[in-house]
Amino acid sequence: MARKRSRMRWGICHIYSSYNNTIIHITDITGTQTIAVSSGGQIVKADRLESSPTAAMAAAKRVAEIAREKGIHGIHVKIKAPGGQNGPNNPGPGAQAAVRALSRMGLKLGMIEDVTPLPHDGCRKKGGRRGRRV
Repeated sequence: MARKRSRMRWGICHIYSSYNNTIIHITDITGTQTIAVSSGGQIVKADRLESSPTAAMAAAKRVAEIAREKGIHGIHVKIKAPGGQNGPNNPGPGAQAAVRALSRMGLKLGMIEDVTPLPHDGCRKKGGRRGRRV
């Protein structure tokens, strides 16, 4: 009873989620070749809705369909917030919705990791000596 084992093709899903937009980008496993890209701004007309979970889910659905057509069955997810020197270190509202939509579309999820850039005390933070006074 020899069973043929099907090769599962994996990709990497890069999700950049800020408070202004959500960008979803699927690459091959090396991260060099783009398979599909979509963003919240391509889905909705109003600027204020670009970062909404609804727009992120629709963008994720669009990307997942393209990836399934090209033979990707599983994805590793890398979530990125703006981070860095002055940006917030927590992702926007669209990140969680995008991951949920990707799994609902039938893609198998591997690792989910946070790749937000963190400063190692390089440049001085803006705001002056006494910080931002509100």
